[in-house]
Amino acid sequence: MSDTALATLKQWVEESHNIVFFGGAGVSTESGIPDFRSEDGLYRQKYKYPPEQMLSHSFFLSHTEEFFEYYKNQMLVLDVKPNNAHLALAKLEREGKLAAVVTQNIDGLHQAGGSENVLELHGSIHRNYCMKCHKFYDGAFVKAQPDIPRCSCGGIIKPDVVLYEEALDQDTMNRSVRAISQADLLIIGGTSLVVYPAAGLVRYYRGKRLVLINKGSTSMDQNADLVISLPIGQALEMFL
Repeated sequence: MSDTALATLKQWVEESHNIVFFGGAGVSTESGIPDFRSEDGLYRQKYKYPPEQMLSHSFFLSHTEEFFEYYKNQMLVLDVKPNNAHLALAKLEREGKLAAVVTQNIDGLHQAGGSENVLELHGSIHRNYCMKCHKFYDGAFVKAQPDIPRCSCGGIIKPDVVLYEEALDQDTMNRSVRAISQADLLIIGGTSLVVYPAAGLVRYYRGKRLVLINKGSTSMDQNADLVISLPIGQALEMFL
């Protein structure tokens, strides 16, 4: 990766005042959370059912115990720390440069890194609610339960994450569309842009500078004004 691309990114950030960052699983891999679709990602591991099925709404209802076994082992990662990408984005927000982080991740690492305006398209492992009385439970409580986590009222506690077959939260989608459409610089990082409807949000960008930071190529590479093929933390550490 040429230093020229990083210098261009630095200049564009300096010239912008309403940046939006749109990110996916690749943002958290440097914190030790496996990427869904990489070679060693969750989708390549061997389970009795494919991950798409195990993380579906119908599987949650019909195989609740197996759902939680998989979810707690693979998705409910609580012992990780934010990396340079999370910290750099939080710093840009504090400096009044970054308006919002729109993320496909459910790990809460952007907030742990200090970001405040985080739009979580797929929910969060840190929010869990009883399906019966709607009482709130944190991720640690769910992780500590030996099998199906249950509320004091007896109801099943469901993670506030968007499963396959479930719709994305409309308010979060609307706020993401608004943020992206008003941005003067859109930085897309750590996402292969294949998960819809989330990936479709990119088309609402009206600005003149679109930056893509991803280790692999994406379907949007030819539309980007700047492509940086580096791990995201490495590309953004200059802003720390």
